[in-house]
Amino acid sequence: MTSSRARQGDLLARGQAGGHPGHVAATLGLALARLAAGAPQAAGLVRLLAFLAPEPAPLGLLLTGPGPEPRAGLGADVLAAIGPLLGDPLAVADAIAALRRYSLVTPAGDGLVLVHRLVQAVTRTGLPAGQAGWWRQAAATLTEAAIPADPDDLTAWPQFALLLPHARAVLDLTSAGMFRVAAYLGNSGSHGAARDLFALVADARDGDDRYGPQHPATLTARYMLAEWAGLAGDPAGARDQLAALLPTHERILGPEHPDTLTTGLSLADWAGAAGDPAGARDQLAALLPTQERILGPEHPQMLASRHYLARWTGEAGDPAAARDQLTALLPGWERILGPEHPNPLATRTVLARYTGEAGDPAAARDQVAVLLSAYERVLGPEHPHTLASRHHLARWTGEAGDPAAARDQLTALLPARERILGPEHPDTLANRHELARWTREAGDPTEARDQLAALLPDQERILGPEHPRTLDTRHDLAR
Repeated sequence: MTSSRARQGDLLARGQAGGHPGHVAATLGLALARLAAGAPQAAGLVRLLAFLAPEPAPLGLLLTGPGPEPRAGLGADVLAAIGPLLGDPLAVADAIAALRRYSLVTPAGDGLVLVHRLVQAVTRTGLPAGQAGWWRQAAATLTEAAIPADPDDLTAWPQFALLLPHARAVLDLTSAGMFRVAAYLGNSGSHGAARDLFALVADARDGDDRYGPQHPATLTARYMLAEWAGLAGDPAGARDQLAALLPTHERILGPEHPDTLTTGLSLADWAGAAGDPAGARDQLAALLPTQERILGPEHPQMLASRHYLARWTGEAGDPAAARDQLTALLPGWERILGPEHPNPLATRTVLARYTGEAGDPAAARDQVAVLLSAYERVLGPEHPHTLASRHHLARWTGEAGDPAAARDQLTALLPARERILGPEHPDTLANRHELARWTREAGDPTEARDQLAALLPDQERILGPEHPRTLDTRHDLAR
């Protein structure tokens, strides 16, 4: 990054940056000099913007007036220049107006301004010696302070989205803000992006003297990397990462530390997703008494364990028991988190599944139809959970007696899954298998056979030849 900026300075000195003629850079330099003399707060603001990403900057979030600790991190010269803007929307508006008079920024929406890359480059190049580091630190400090505290809070996701490019541009990978940004990416549906960012975060903490490979913060990043790897379509990889991580958790934190218990829970869950539902069920059943003793019966992690135990009980062949476990669990989730939190919605999704598999497909279809509306409202129409709900609705529509409608719903769903999750994600493969099933049931066995024949090599390569879904496809193809 430093060499790139030095090269940019060289280009500007020669009168060229991004293809702009020299007089443009010279004009910008003159405007910035006049601004510094006549409107120092506006000059400070453009210096701050120069170190953010060349994307719309949410000044309403960045300049809301951070507390004493972030202010202390700004540095005396920086604070003198932009301190009057912090927490003062009128002063910010005046500074923006001054910048617009010189055509240095353009409005980009409510509370957003956009500064051109050339303006950023000229501003950075024109800073007195030694000041660039202070302004870069100021951009990081204000961005860190603006990032919402809870990436699970759906109402904060729009703020995360606005701050995302700036966080990627200025935050250290080991910062708490970057960790929250990575978690937001996953929670909002970008599982692969979350996996990739957590890989960078984990490696950065691993190699940082303040952390190191056995620091609890590094272990947490490794745990999150495994979780999002699984959700991005690699359950066996998630299982293996967690299996390697668990002994370290037990040795450093202790076998009954909540983080150790959480890692054990996730290991069991991904073992089930990788093809061993009975093993997952048994691991969870063994883990539950310790969790309940340490965390209490209504701790969210305890409720999550009961959810997964029910899920893998059903997968291992007892859907009625799974249905009853989930029915008992749901009121606790809804009381603690609310009925439209993603965790209770997930439990309602699995409850609908085992209601259908226990013998009532029409009830399952109706439950999923209600759930789909909730998912679309809460998470949006293209979130992976919403897509999964559409898949379940198609399945139970077919099971309830309308195979042609199921086929058509899955046909419409498949392109969205391929685009959002990728063509090799296990959920996309499951969509293709279910589509073949209902194509056959709707009266076209030849087309179904061709779909299954095309699917089987992909499943064998991605899931493995002995995975239950692969075996199901081979069985259906032989029919």
